[in-house]
Amino acid sequence: MPGAEEESEGGGLSEEVLRVAREELGENPATREQEVEAVRAWLVRQPHLNARTDRTTILRYLRGCKFSQEKAKAKLEVYYTCKGAMPDMFHRRDPLDPSLRTILKMGLMFPLPGYDPQGRKVIFGRLGGWNPSQVKAEDLFRAASMLFDVLFLEDEQTTITGIVQANDMTGLTLQHVSALPLPLVRKVLKTWQEGYPLRPKSVHYINTHSAFDTLYNLFRPFMKEKMKKRIHIHGSNLTKMYKHVPREMLPREYGGTSGTIQDIADYWVAKMDDHRDWFLEDENYAADSKRKKSKTTLTRVFSGTEGSFKKLDFD
Repeated sequence: MPGAEEESEGGGLSEEVLRVAREELGENPATREQEVEAVRAWLVRQPHLNARTDRTTILRYLRGCKFSQEKAKAKLEVYYTCKGAMPDMFHRRDPLDPSLRTILKMGLMFPLPGYDPQGRKVIFGRLGGWNPSQVKAEDLFRAASMLFDVLFLEDEQTTITGIVQANDMTGLTLQHVSALPLPLVRKVLKTWQEGYPLRPKSVHYINTHSAFDTLYNLFRPFMKEKMKKRIHIHGSNLTKMYKHVPREMLPREYGGTSGTIQDIADYWVAKMDDHRDWFLEDENYAADSKRKKSKTTLTRVFSGTEGSFKKLDFD
């Protein structure tokens, strides 16, 4: 996407990114604010929801749902329902918390500097880089949710062009897989897929070994065909991944020129520190089960999370 990183006159998004918003997402500048206001008015009328009603949040959901107000409302409802039901993922999200800070500084997951040729942000993951005997799975998921929140707060372009994931599976073992409580993993997946307005464009894996194969083969049958086509497994062929993720975007450890893993991780830790007040306040926003019940119940949202994978409805 030529010029994706260049700002239009007066700042903000480039003309190319705005074109994508219009053509791919159906964003109409003439009616955009009215649509934001319509969703805001709906949120205010929901007695069971204590939700954020700021323009940034609502617009992110509208863009993630291609400006379908009904889909945006449904995702917001699911998100706040899950948020109230999953304290392990959404409570105590303080970047100064020692356990979280240790994880954040490990550089297990971070956005890479810049954008790919299509103007998309690349999220790099080192999913085998943690010690399962020392790190709690709940803390991993809390840290990941914080990263996505800061990314969306900091980078409006990402809400339009979407994300690409690139994951190095070096070090992943069956011990890592077994340390992830299956009910929690299922709930987290449901939350991310049904409650977040993510626009995943492709997922790339390198250095995949037997533990990855076990995990991937378990989840693959439950992916939609659209998502299956977006997954690329490159084995140990880093050069092959360069065709999808520009080499210069990657950390030096992977042949890139964007700084070391620690440099990039520290940058995002600092960003989280900048938003600490936002995270502390955000704990107040969630669905309240004591208030009027909604059509979106915990039973429906988490249906099948305690049973077999076949009961899960992966979107």
